Amino acid sequence: MATTQPPTRVKICGNTQFKDAKLAVELGADALGFIFYRKSPRYVSVQKAREIIAQLPPFIETVGVFVNETAERINRTVERCGLDAVQLHGDESPVFCRKIQCKVIKAFRLKDAASLAQVSNYIVRGILVDAFSPDAYGGTGKTCDWNLVKRAKKFGPVILAGGLTPDNVEEGIRVVKPWAVDVCSGVEKSPGKKDSKKLRLFIQRAKNSL
Repeated sequence: MATTQPPTRVKICGNTQFKDAKLAVELGADALGFIFYRKSPRYVSVQKAREIIAQLPPFIETVGVFVNETAERINRTVERCGLDAVQLHGDESPVFCRKIQCKVIKAFRLKDAASLAQVSNYIVRGILVDAFSPDAYGGTGKTCDWNLVKRAKKFGPVILAGGLTPDNVEEGIRVVKPWAVDVCSGVEKSPGKKDSKKLRLFIQRAKNSL
């Protein structure tokens, strides 16, 4: 008997204020991301993230985003904020991922088919595929090769990211059929500040796709 694919899960990343996080949850987001990378324009302090997370309702996944941070600091932040998972966007090795004391999502900036080979070395809970950029670890607003992303699915649950907007998320889901989608700049009015109209349209279209 054929199985139907469940609604695509949606992660809204780059949250810096409670009102945006609250709205995302009310609109149907499944997960919220908090960026602890100091060079990001969407950086949030541990204390601020902790305050936001403490006010969220149950059953919402909270994800900390880190770039080339020490395992000690990541684990300490997980504990202080009560994070459910971490998303590693830097050059973290498979051995490093095993040091993290919660669920790990590893981000890959796939440049070409050859770069897919590195994905197979990681045993993690999820694979986030972002657009390649030599200058940034994510949040560039650029889309990636969706057909290349499809090939990454053989290594585990794939989270599609990179340049997603309310205008292209349905097409991305149709092509890739990912486990989830992750958006940041595509639903913002400025870095770290969400646009309520874009947020509503993105979640609605992602949930109703397929």
